[in-house]
Amino acid sequence: MFGMCRVHYLLTSFCWSPVCSRVKSYLGTIGLLLLLFSSASGQDSLSTDTITVPDSLLLADEFESPVKYKARDSVVYDLNSGMVFLYGEAFMEYEDIQLEADYIHLDIETKTLFSSAWPDSNGVLRGAPKFKQGEDKFDAETIRYNFETKRGKITEVTTRDGESLIHGQSVRKEPDNSTFVSKGYFTTCDAPQPHYCLKSDKIKVIPNDKVVTGPADLFVMGVPTPVAIPFGFFPNVKGRSSGILFPQYGDSRQLGFFLKNGGYYLGLSDHFDLALTGDIYSKGSWRVNAFSNYNWRYRFSGNFSVNYSNTRTSRPEFPDYSLEKAFFVRWNHTQDSKARPGTSFTANVNAGSNTFYRYNLTNANNFLTNTFTSSVAWSKAWIGKPINLSIAATHTQNTQTGDISISLPSATFNVARQSPFKRKQQVGSIRWYERIGVGYTSSFINSITTKDSLLFTESSLSQFRNGMQHSVPINTNLSIGKFFTLTPSIAYTEKWYLRTIQKRWDADKALVDVDTVDGFKAAREFSFSASLNTRVYGLVQFKRGRLAAVRHVMTPTLAYTFKPDFSDPALGYYKQVQVDTTGRMQQYSIFEGSIFGGPGVGKASLLAFSLDNNLEMKLRKQTDTAEVLKKVKLFESLSLNTAYNFAADSLRLSPMSITGRATIVDRVSLNMFATIDPYVTTSNGTRINTLEWNQNGRIGRLTNANFSLNFSVTKRQQSKQDTQADERKAEMSKRPGDYFDPEVPFSLSFAYNVFYQNSVVTGDDVTQTISMNGDLQLTPSWKVNYNTGYDFRSGEISYTSLGIYRDLHCWEMSLNWVPFGFQQNFFFQINVKSSMLQDLKLTRKNDRFDNR
Repeated sequence: MFGMCRVHYLLTSFCWSPVCSRVKSYLGTIGLLLLLFSSASGQDSLSTDTITVPDSLLLADEFESPVKYKARDSVVYDLNSGMVFLYGEAFMEYEDIQLEADYIHLDIETKTLFSSAWPDSNGVLRGAPKFKQGEDKFDAETIRYNFETKRGKITEVTTRDGESLIHGQSVRKEPDNSTFVSKGYFTTCDAPQPHYCLKSDKIKVIPNDKVVTGPADLFVMGVPTPVAIPFGFFPNVKGRSSGILFPQYGDSRQLGFFLKNGGYYLGLSDHFDLALTGDIYSKGSWRVNAFSNYNWRYRFSGNFSVNYSNTRTSRPEFPDYSLEKAFFVRWNHTQDSKARPGTSFTANVNAGSNTFYRYNLTNANNFLTNTFTSSVAWSKAWIGKPINLSIAATHTQNTQTGDISISLPSATFNVARQSPFKRKQQVGSIRWYERIGVGYTSSFINSITTKDSLLFTESSLSQFRNGMQHSVPINTNLSIGKFFTLTPSIAYTEKWYLRTIQKRWDADKALVDVDTVDGFKAAREFSFSASLNTRVYGLVQFKRGRLAAVRHVMTPTLAYTFKPDFSDPALGYYKQVQVDTTGRMQQYSIFEGSIFGGPGVGKASLLAFSLDNNLEMKLRKQTDTAEVLKKVKLFESLSLNTAYNFAADSLRLSPMSITGRATIVDRVSLNMFATIDPYVTTSNGTRINTLEWNQNGRIGRLTNANFSLNFSVTKRQQSKQDTQADERKAEMSKRPGDYFDPEVPFSLSFAYNVFYQNSVVTGDDVTQTISMNGDLQLTPSWKVNYNTGYDFRSGEISYTSLGIYRDLHCWEMSLNWVPFGFQQNFFFQINVKSSMLQDLKLTRKNDRFDNR
């Protein structure tokens, strides 16, 4: 409900024009209704020139749509001239136009209005006009507007259209909503005094399209700069749009002058886009890129990129000349869980030439990673049934060795553990046989492992290995007394192959030939195992002192496994072949090199033992009200594992492994691992059936050990929601190496790692490294990130980088520096944050090619 106001009718003269007659008739009718309204309200008398009325009136006869207006102070009607005057917090609404001001003058005959501020009782102008049409808003000193022609003239206006902020001394508004600005400036800075702007005598704004200027000068902090443009064209489209991506320019001493990341952006639809960009260098190198984002709400989302580069260094006649052609493909896809309940499809593909990121560095993570993996997987779980199926294609690539492994496809069908003997209606306690469970898993794999240079050759097609494996586990668990749990199990495995091998001795060539035998062959094996475990608790309590108690929990486990010898010639899995001219025979498996392998050699009667320890203590802490106990973990886990094979003819005792994990103090963790060999090793590295205890008086020989100390701390702070910052965060997530998290003012990660390996032949080998990384927010505007390390063995500092970021309100500055090493480079940039003016920047760089 609107409030009330005072309405004045001025009847000093008459106007006989048709327009004035209709206005007078209209207002006269309103006056009569107001008199009736006031009488019905119980008023005894009215002033001859003022009455109190609802302050919202509609004029529809002379306008295409109703005009709705109100005012806090008064509304004055001049029937002679057909004008309406609104004073004090006046408001007018016409179609999609809204106007607020302390003074509004409406001419009904000419359908024009004038609006401005109005002096208060102290003579201070207040209530400057605020104009809104659709999504367009601006403040002004004065406004003139014609309802019929939909043209307007505005003085000293400040308007915002999308990210652009435009100020002008005089502005003219056209019927198509375009705006002409005279003697104004264009900026994206929302500070009261903009930190920068482009000043021009002529500016045209086409809403939701573009901003065009005449000759313009760049002003920074109110000071003119030598930077000027003959004209300006700034896209200002909200939502999806297509356009040119202007390239970055620069100079590389090794590759020449360049234009980078130039191309074209295509906003193809509401669901996906495409950016086609490229780099070109004056000395012959070039690169092309295609990147696409796609998103279908409640269905799926992802992105896809393809890169191809041709990097040429030096000249063909020089010895340091090189030409590297490389490509890289990335694809990330996620299916919304609500799209198809029970079914999922995901993709994470990272594949390409092993030299791509050596010559096309985008961030440190890509350079430091020497293994890329890919996976495209589809899975389905039948709701209400214990079965599921998954099909995947996987890829692993080592950029250092050039090794590549591809599985295409791999499929797994699984039936969850079932209890076939369990009663449908449980009566009384569970019987031992009801605990028996049976499961089933079937796997199919078709894969190849080769060098990346040989992957797409014709010979590589014959190197694919494939097979199918079926596994049926049967197990149960029984309680022995009150403290022990026995878990017996039987495992049956069957492997199917369409290809095996056969070896034969070639006397003419004096070597062993390996022939491939096509045809179905099944390999079957089974094993029996049983494990017995319990827990032993030890507790020591102290009545005095800060130490209140120490608790020790031991979890011992005994496990026995039996497996027959499947190398018996009667089974046909293993055969004999002559391997030299002396007639020496050697056993081999016909499944050698197959994807799942064949049944194991030799009988196994293995007794394994493991002991896990957990050690905690409680400390007393006195508070103002009571005594509280604080639990401190000394060792979260300290385990010992070994085994003894009764069926082996020698070396029956397995190497002993020791693992430990502890949290020393908050945020400091300790991990360790060690292997001890109980048998003596000769000078040539051969283990013999003599215990170290019998010969050297010790439990065993330490063969390898690893110790790592990790420390991390993160201090977070709350911040208000910043939509523009969120957009920048999403954009920078594509370049994680350049990303600063504004929510983390301080973070530090420190790692110390020692690896020891003992070899009788080569001697002791110790590798010792330190690594450190993190970021620091010095002030709300200054941020620093860092990454470094040191290798004690080589005596060299590992990959080191330093990043500095400065928030300059509407500008930002960044510096990334790798001071030494193969990737020695620096990159400095100061630029406008707004995407509209992404090319308004200053860049200086020196990449690794310039250090040759």
